[in-house]
Amino acid sequence: MNRLAKFVFPVSMILSASAMADSLQLTSKDIAHGNFMSKTQEFQGFGCSGGNASPQLSWTGAPKGTEAYAVFAYDPDAPTGSGWWHWQIVNIPKNVTTLVAGAGDATKNLLPDGTVSTKNDYGASGFGGACPPPGHGAHRYQFTVFALSKKLELPKDASPALTGYLVRANALASSTIEALYKRD
Repeated sequence: MNRLAKFVFPVSMILSASAMADSLQLTSKDIAHGNFMSKTQEFQGFGCSGGNASPQLSWTGAPKGTEAYAVFAYDPDAPTGSGWWHWQIVNIPKNVTTLVAGAGDATKNLLPDGTVSTKNDYGASGFGGACPPPGHGAHRYQFTVFALSKKLELPKDASPALTGYLVRANALASSTIEALYKRD
């Protein structure tokens, strides 16, 4: 059997995810859609000196059949040709609907049991804050929660692209807050 064959999903799953996308709602006490994030969410390193704390996130309205959640933080404006993955966590238990501020700090063990944190594009597990190049203008930071139809079996050291593919292949719905950040 082809290694990727087990990851193929029916077109009906895509359609059902689109149809239910409006029910799941992501909110935060720390970030807001279209607003600039604080220095608390800025990375510490690469010339940045922020708090490197993931924002508080909560969600409601999971569709029927939700078995787990995933949360991503992604910058599509990073000058890499492929954006920048700041955070990817999967297999958040289905009864969890809130992540506390700072939950992305791998040293604090604040993620719910069973949650898997993959490596970000800084090369570390956990949340890596915003750090756009100085003078590059405002970057968009997309914080997205996905309701998943099942817990995922990720290969050890899965790439961000593979993680993104598997999450989207098993997503019933998603909701995004797109916050902004820039360094002058």
